[in-house]
Amino acid sequence: MVIKVDGRREPYDREKLTRSLLIACKKRPIPTTKLDEVVTKIEGILRDKFQEEVPSREIGELVINYLRKLDEIAYVRFASVYRNFQDKEEFLNELEGLKAEKSYSH
Repeated sequence: MVIKVDGRREPYDREKLTRSLLIACKKRPIPTTKLDEVVTKIEGILRDKFQEEVPSREIGELVINYLRKLDEIAYVRFASVYRNFQDKEEFLNELEGLKAEKSYSH
């Protein structure tokens, strides 16, 4: 079961996770097989960390972390929805963080 932010519980749905990734990666050069691998890895982490219920926030953070490594555009797309940016400053701060992270890794 997935515990939503508002406290509701709903059954885990692999297809919903896959759809979220597909939307974020639309028109990006990422094969669907790679996205399937990401979903499988996320599910493995969730199984290891949680017994029967998982907070939706945990799923979202795992997706964010995988997308950050996989494709910056897909990451920003997902983050803009997931983190629900309220204004351009929040969005720009996220981009600056990504830029700083990229500079630091090179």
